[in-house]
Amino acid sequence: MKKKRFIAMAGNIGCGKTTAAKLISQNFGFELFDEPVIDNRFLKDYYLDMRRWSFTLQLEFLIRRVEHHELIRKVPKSCIQDRTLYEDPEIFAKYLHGLGFMDNRELDLYFEYFNRLNAELKQPDLIVILEVPSVETLLERISVRGREEEKAIDTAFLTGLNAYYSTFPQVCKRKYGIPTHRVDVSRIDIRSTDGKKKFLDDFEHILGELP
Repeated sequence: MKKKRFIAMAGNIGCGKTTAAKLISQNFGFELFDEPVIDNRFLKDYYLDMRRWSFTLQLEFLIRRVEHHELIRKVPKSCIQDRTLYEDPEIFAKYLHGLGFMDNRELDLYFEYFNRLNAELKQPDLIVILEVPSVETLLERISVRGREEEKAIDTAFLTGLNAYYSTFPQVCKRKYGIPTHRVDVSRIDIRSTDGKKKFLDDFEHILGELP
């Protein structure tokens, strides 16, 4: 690949972003930037008491993703990021505020931090959005991967997130000027041989159409 690319993965909890990002990294030689979940010092507390920890968790994710963007600017090879910087303000922060887990002051302060930190960051060349319309499918996948802190996630919470994700492509395009590519991963199993090939062939085609 002659031109360095920065691709970011987006999608609801349990949709398969990490699997997809690893496939792209392994097959196209992209530097992988994992979602900072495993080492997140507030995630367990957040799921136990969302009202207390939502604002703190969102700031933690913001800082970690900004660090990713700063590193991606320096890495000479193409990069793939597992979950975007933009999902936190446009989906999670707004949703948690709507649920009453962040008050108006916290949401305003969060966006002040986001706007200040985002001002000079390099944006992705493309955001690949993985879609799973069935919340039951998401719950099954979350259960299979067995993260202890995710046991409290329920149907209503994922349904609300899916509603925000339905408008996320338009937000990316109109507010940030970032192109998106949507993939319904409920129709293909990217862990299977055929599904993996279809996903990677489709990605290579979209990659070739980028300016």
